[in-house]
Amino acid sequence: MKRVLDMTALRALLAVQDHGGVTRAASVLHLTQSAVSMQIKRLEDSLGLALFERRGRQMVPTAAGEQLMSYARRILALNDEVLGRLTDADMSGEIRLAVPYDIVTPVIPPILQAFQRAYPRMNVQLHATHTSNAKTMFREGACDLILTTEAQCPPEAETLCLRDLVWIGARGGSCWQERPLRLAVGRYCAFRAGVIQALDTAGIAWTAAVESESDRTLEAAVSCDMAVHTLLAGTEPANTEQIAHGGALPALTRQKINLYLRPNEAAPGVLALAAMLRDAWAGQGSGPSVAA
Repeated sequence: MKRVLDMTALRALLAVQDHGGVTRAASVLHLTQSAVSMQIKRLEDSLGLALFERRGRQMVPTAAGEQLMSYARRILALNDEVLGRLTDADMSGEIRLAVPYDIVTPVIPPILQAFQRAYPRMNVQLHATHTSNAKTMFREGACDLILTTEAQCPPEAETLCLRDLVWIGARGGSCWQERPLRLAVGRYCAFRAGVIQALDTAGIAWTAAVESESDRTLEAAVSCDMAVHTLLAGTEPANTEQIAHGGALPALTRQKINLYLRPNEAAPGVLALAAMLRDAWAGQGSGPSVAA
């Protein structure tokens, strides 16, 4: 009789690898750490292979573990595609999602790709906009769920992740050392007031060298060392980098990535997408500390 791989154990295997260990995998899978460890052990016993080895506090996949992970991703993707196509009659229609420009990448594209594979009859209409506009759209019923970047989390929302707000400049650039400090400023940027207040409090003279509604325009200005900008850690575009200013620029506040939806009114597809967003941002952790 042929043996059958346990789908739940395969998901646990990938969660441990993708989220950096058993603790975070357990949080994402909504299981206890011991349950996740047991699933990995059961998988190892069924194959007669060690799938991870410990190096200090890290769990590193063995060669056999890496090979199984490659198969597991294909197996689970095919499994989810079959279930999405042949079952889940409620999983059809359109979902309207609004996300701030600065956090569309890198997290949102792979989420939407995975969601489309799992629920091919669902169509996600993505609106890239500003936090203030996203909240207006949600309030007026123009979106089913939204993400925002905010300093606080209102009672009607939930925080998915904390991120440091950091100074961004051109790779190897030097304009951050000049005074007045030249800023690339988003016209409707949610961080704008806090950044200006931090500079004024630190007594640092500044000027709005570039002001635009277009993130591409701001990115171009920063990448050619014309000005500096502020973004959430981990979202900096190519040709830019976090500025290692050694305290020459003020520390900035942490920001919350919040999710808004109406759970009592949401369709099954909306709840499924919300679950994927939670899992993805949980895997991002709290982000690195602000460079001093």
